[in-house]
Amino acid sequence: MGRDIRGRVRAPELVGRGGWIHARQDLSLRSLRGKVVLLDFWTFCCINCLHVLEELRPLEERFGDALVVIGVHSPKFEHERDHEALERAVVRYDVRHPVLDDPDRATWDQYGVRAWPTLYLVDPEGYATAAFEGEGNAPKLEGEISRMISEHRKQGTLDETPIEMLPPAVDSGSLRFPGKVATGPGNLLAIADSGHNRVVVARAGEAGDTAEVLAVAGSGARGAADGGFDEARFTGPQGLLFLNEETLLVADTGNHLIRRLDLPNQTVSTVAGTGVQARWGASGGAARETALNSPWDLELWDEMVVIAMAGPHQLWVLDLGKDDVGVLAGSGVEGLADGPAQTAAMAQPSGLSSDGERLWFVDSETSSLRYLDRSGRLFTAVGTGLFDFGYKDGPATEALLQHPLGVVVASGAPVVCDTYNSALRRYDLTRDE
Repeated sequence: MGRDIRGRVRAPELVGRGGWIHARQDLSLRSLRGKVVLLDFWTFCCINCLHVLEELRPLEERFGDALVVIGVHSPKFEHERDHEALERAVVRYDVRHPVLDDPDRATWDQYGVRAWPTLYLVDPEGYATAAFEGEGNAPKLEGEISRMISEHRKQGTLDETPIEMLPPAVDSGSLRFPGKVATGPGNLLAIADSGHNRVVVARAGEAGDTAEVLAVAGSGARGAADGGFDEARFTGPQGLLFLNEETLLVADTGNHLIRRLDLPNQTVSTVAGTGVQARWGASGGAARETALNSPWDLELWDEMVVIAMAGPHQLWVLDLGKDDVGVLAGSGVEGLADGPAQTAAMAQPSGLSSDGERLWFVDSETSSLRYLDRSGRLFTAVGTGLFDFGYKDGPATEALLQHPLGVVVASGAPVVCDTYNSALRRYDLTRDE
């Protein structure tokens, strides 16, 4: 959604206690006079914000040094206020423009921002001219930026001098921001090496403290390409699911695809998705003809592949036998509401695990642990809403999580990867705590 700003409104200056990332020196709107500036108010937990980062890449490439994109990081969760965590997120999501760390949301308040993500356009004279909320605004932005650049280039008031950049230094080992792990028959182990855009397949030793790497799928370059393991491409893969000792499914999150790895032949093929992000209201169809939206995890339930579809806040199901895909649960409205699967609300489901009777999942934006039962109803075990989070053990009605991204059923009980608290938390069904 876009809106023009009535009259000539001087854009408030950029303020952020955390300082700058990716910029060799502190930036200000005054120092950027002569440039078209696009302010992206974002936070790294938000799936819509991550989608906007991808929408901005073609604009940055097309307009070059005439356009300066600045990410104004405005945190929701406490963990996101940590500067080092933000530096890692900037590297993990391959953000290449300057980012202002504004942990107090001071600039957010000055601009009257109401939602993540929000984008503001500032003209070369330092005036805010338009604002856009949500994702999917790239075509409008492109037209407005093109008009502004053309106008100021003719007037001789456009500055196309490059901004001096200084990428953050983040250590990287043999794995880079691994997102998910899965086990399979015969001690097989798979790791989503998300930051390297690849999948590592290994076999664990009998004692479980060693592993032998069997294969690596993915060239390491971002993209979506099928073929042999060496030439295939992924973009930020996450969820993994062994169907058997020969077949591994991958939620290729950044490409909005589900991929199949044929382990004996070391080939990659696409089984669901078109490579284009689905927009709100998608309901399913033929698997290879239906667009998906940030699939984040995979799990088997009733011999079907369940997909944690983070983008539309839903659970989807993939029937490999019928070669179709569709909504299993969730209305698409972001929130926390239990009840019948078709009307229940979720917020960025990101992890799945089944105990046979219940399909457990973590809803990251509501910091909750929830489940779908065989009656087709959703229930919440821990969590109360979009802005209720923290770190607290005890009765489930009082316990708090912070943006959990994983769950696994172990010894009959779900264990939650409470990501932003850097903790593993176990839910006791019998005691409800």
